[in-house]
Amino acid sequence: MNAATTTVTDLQIEGMTCASCVFRVEKALAGLPGVTNAQVNLATERAKVRHAAGVDLEALVGAVRDAGYSVGGSRGGPTVAATPHRTSDGWRVAAAAILSLPLVLPMLLMPTGIHVGLPGWLQWLLATPVQFWLGARFYKAGWKSAIAGTGSMDLLVAIGTSAAYGLSAYLVLAAGAHTHALYFEASAAVITLVLLGKWLEARAKRQTTAAIRALQALRPNVARVSRNGVDTDIPLDEVQPGDMVVVRAGERIAVDGEIIDGYSHVDESMITGESLPVAKAPADKVTGGAVNGEGVLRIRTTAVGAESTLARIIRLVEDAQGNKAPIQKLVDRVTAVFIPTVLVIAALTFFGWGLVDGDWTQAVLHAVAVLVIACPCALGLATPAAIMAGTGVAAHHGILIADAEALERARQIDTVAFDKTGTLTQGHPVLEAVVPADQDADTLIRFVAGIQANSEHPLARAVVSYAADRGLEPTSASAVEVLPGRGISAIIERRPILIGSERLMQEQQLDLAMLQTAAHELASDGRTLSWVAQVGEQPKLLGLLAFSDAPKATARSAVHRLQQRGLQTVMLTGDQEAAARKIAAVIGIDSVRANVLPADKAREIESIQHLGKRVAMVGDGINDAPALAQADVGIAMATGTDVAMHAAGITLMRGDPDLVADALEISDLTYRKIRQNLFWAFAYNAAGIPLAALGMLSPVVAGAAMALSSVSVLLNALTLMRWRPASAHPHREAELTGADV
Repeated sequence: MNAATTTVTDLQIEGMTCASCVFRVEKALAGLPGVTNAQVNLATERAKVRHAAGVDLEALVGAVRDAGYSVGGSRGGPTVAATPHRTSDGWRVAAAAILSLPLVLPMLLMPTGIHVGLPGWLQWLLATPVQFWLGARFYKAGWKSAIAGTGSMDLLVAIGTSAAYGLSAYLVLAAGAHTHALYFEASAAVITLVLLGKWLEARAKRQTTAAIRALQALRPNVARVSRNGVDTDIPLDEVQPGDMVVVRAGERIAVDGEIIDGYSHVDESMITGESLPVAKAPADKVTGGAVNGEGVLRIRTTAVGAESTLARIIRLVEDAQGNKAPIQKLVDRVTAVFIPTVLVIAALTFFGWGLVDGDWTQAVLHAVAVLVIACPCALGLATPAAIMAGTGVAAHHGILIADAEALERARQIDTVAFDKTGTLTQGHPVLEAVVPADQDADTLIRFVAGIQANSEHPLARAVVSYAADRGLEPTSASAVEVLPGRGISAIIERRPILIGSERLMQEQQLDLAMLQTAAHELASDGRTLSWVAQVGEQPKLLGLLAFSDAPKATARSAVHRLQQRGLQTVMLTGDQEAAARKIAAVIGIDSVRANVLPADKAREIESIQHLGKRVAMVGDGINDAPALAQADVGIAMATGTDVAMHAAGITLMRGDPDLVADALEISDLTYRKIRQNLFWAFAYNAAGIPLAALGMLSPVVAGAAMALSSVSVLLNALTLMRWRPASAHPHREAELTGADV
């Protein structure tokens, strides 16, 4: 199906309780004509449906309802709002506990030798509202799943507790029934514990979406817009691109834009993870959601609403949290047959105990225990809870993981390939050495700065910046002419001056011998050279300039951390071999592939993969897009509003190479949590069901264990929220070394 004819609709699903619910909703949606894919997330209670543009929304909603669930809201395209998990059911838990306590208390006191009991009619009076009022949700949802021909946690609870309640009610009505033979406490306690477990789940789920809510909180509701010389506060939704927005000291920036007037420091920590405020000046870009520091800024709006960087980040994080990791496919296959299998085991338990022992009362209780403890809540929450926590905390520290598949693949990486310019290096050259021929260095710099004052070439900007830093006034130049790919010429003090490459000087038949030794040393050290000469009637060499693109302060630390993880590092660059190897030696890169054009980087990645390696490519996310796509995991470095969030599986919100190791670390930790959760979820059911079938677990204990399993899986996932990247450590190596080239 053509991507242009497809759309994605996000549905809020209400009523899901376990992994089998997820499977059933996905099956119902995927079965509709025109639907190509449906992914349901139990933790976020959302379904992301990819379908043909002609598929009616009502058809999607109807499929969900036919499966036994309801739709609370929908929108085309990725959602931009986190799902609010309901935590207002605490009163139901409290009411159920108050009514159940008198029923359970005699059982708790019995081991101490205290034998008390309530009359049968009073037990029935206390248990009935718990069963049919507070527990009504299990009947409603269980009935819907039953008529849909599938099972769910609600169906298991409804059948199990109804059996215990019904048996007890029958005994109360039977003549001569004794209170100690009743099992109202089992049905009431199970419903109370399940309600408690779901309430705790909802509270824990809310913590997993903390990152989304924190990002949403960054968006101001109003913006101060300057129109016709008057500053007016208007709703953010009414701001248009091109509007002039005024941001006072201490206020949150409302829009993405470019600073037109004003100087300040801006705190972008909640967006990029950068701990220190960043200096901002006219022509600099700013991102909505950042906090202005001490100055007043006038900003021309470039993006608002859904097109803003913040909105795109929120969509990216939500998409990642809604996607399924490949390991989840195992859970889906198990879930498809789990509930029917449990019902069969419960039936076999009932008839087995009844026929062998002849005690049909105990047979009912053992079957109830099987039904209750088998609820697959933990299985449904194991993977999405870990993904939500891991991607959320990563986003808080400036690491955006685009999908769960990238997260899972990242742990398998054994080779990391880096682009050089702008990734491992600063991305802009600096003038490092000035070698005059027959005059002082300051005069040479004044000449060159005068000629290149209006040039946008990176080397020209480096010279102009060098002169400005030293207070050198550029000499006035005229007849400036750019020689594409070769250099630049001009007239200074009636003298024709030429700046350019060695080849350009040789074309002018200039004698370079007096500076060749210095040039050779600088070139072998990885410097980029630019020659300066006077041409015309009296040609002579004036000097030599040497430029370098210095490594980023954290480049060496980043490479060292990757090597400590047992990873190989490779540099891919279009630079000459000497310059590339010089940078690689300083940083500690294992191998270098130089003279590689951007278009050829993808082939270089492919050649490494053919050696059996799993490769992560780290680039700027724009001209490295083919290589990022070819790699097993693409890691795009981005800054400010130029975030290339769709160029790779992982996007780093600031240009810090150390974040690469952080991204691989949080991916590994998250996947480890997924495996831990799935192990305990499977182990819990694998051990609990046989114990219940053998009569070694009472329904009350089974209910407590079932509730505990779901909560423990969520709490284990939430330990990821304590993660802090090593790059944030104040004493990291990179800040001390500051590599020089």
